[in-house]
Amino acid sequence: MTLEQWAEHGWLRTHSTSQQEIAGLLAIVKRDLSDAGGNISADSRFAIAYNGALGLCTILLYASGFRPPRDAAHYRTIQALPLILGAQRKPDADYLESCRRKRNTVGYDKSGAATDDDVRELVAFTRELHADVMSWLKRERPALLSP
Repeated sequence: MTLEQWAEHGWLRTHSTSQQEIAGLLAIVKRDLSDAGGNISADSRFAIAYNGALGLCTILLYASGFRPPRDAAHYRTIQALPLILGAQRKPDADYLESCRRKRNTVGYDKSGAATDDDVRELVAFTRELHADVMSWLKRERPALLSP
């Protein structure tokens, strides 16, 4: 399926973004990557790192002209990743979906579900995704990047 087909099904809505919005989201990602290294619980660091990764997926979706409706917003945002960056990114979407579920667990159900290794892995993944998103923006949507 395409993003346009998702929109036809009501899974996405059209969205017009701006340099300011993208810059704001990139600043949040930068903050989250920094904060994920803080002296707090692994659960909290994991949730913060997840937020950064989700922010990068949001940037891709917004820059593609769409946003998710409120219901299943995180799920749709993550699942759009391979639709935007290519089918080879499906394992990345699967990984982030598992992170989404773990983040829900540590946020709502159980303390101690995330480990330091989980945090390190997610932070490393998010840093790599950040580089890929920046490359994609420079190539596909350079007008959205601040000079």
